[in-house]
Amino acid sequence: MSEWVCDCCGRWRVSVELIRGRYRYRLTRRYPVRFGGGRDVLGEVGSVAELAELLRRRTPLTLADLHEAA
Repeated sequence: MSEWVCDCCGRWRVSVELIRGRYRYRLTRRYPVRFGGGRDVLGEVGSVAELAELLRRRTPLTLADLHEAA
């Protein structure tokens, strides 16, 4: 599974998952451990164009703000 993280804080993550034979982009927001940790799934989409729109609607990020997680 591939995953991209935002450059600013690492709080926003996009993973690519194979679900029922199709690749899906899943946008999640991680919470710091001091707030109990965990994550919220903000949405799943099937294309990069839909991912860009989801990022625009739900986060202060664009596709250019993401980098591959180590």
